[in-house]
Amino acid sequence: MGFMSEFREFAVKGNVMDLAVGVIIGGAFGKIVDSVVKDLIMPLVGKVVGGLDFSNYFVMLGSPPANYTGPMTYEALTKAGVPLFAYGSFLTVLLNFVILAFIIFVMVKQINRLKRDSAPAPAPAAPAAPAPPPEDVQLLREIRDALTRDKA
Repeated sequence: MGFMSEFREFAVKGNVMDLAVGVIIGGAFGKIVDSVVKDLIMPLVGKVVGGLDFSNYFVMLGSPPANYTGPMTYEALTKAGVPLFAYGSFLTVLLNFVILAFIIFVMVKQINRLKRDSAPAPAPAAPAAPAPPPEDVQLLREIRDALTRDKA
C-alpha cells in the first residue's frame, strides 16, 4: 500500500474526523468560557474582593526602569520589561479551567443519562449450557458402558 493511500485511509477514518470536529468545537467553546469568565464572572469577583480588574493583581519582582513614567498596570509594566508575579492572571485562568471542567462534566453526565435512558432493556440471558464433565468422569462412564455391553 502506498504512502498516500495509507494516509488517505487514516485521514478518513471516523475517529480522526471526530477528533478534528471535537478540537474545533472545543476551541470555540473555550473562547465562550473565556468570555464568560473574563466579562461576567471576574468583574463580580473583583467587585467582591475590592478591585475592579482581577488580572491586575501582581507583585513586582524588580523595579521599573529609571526613566519609566507609564501606568503601574500589568500590561504597561510587562511591556517595560519589569518581571512580575502575576497571580491575578493565574487565578483568572484557573477559574476558567474550573468552569470549563464543570461544564464538560455536566455535559458528559447528561449524555450518559440520555444513553442510559434510550438504551433498550437487555434481553434475558439464555441459560448457560452445562459444563462438560471432567475427563476422568467421562473415562469412567466409558468403562462402565463397555462393561455393561460385554455382559449383555
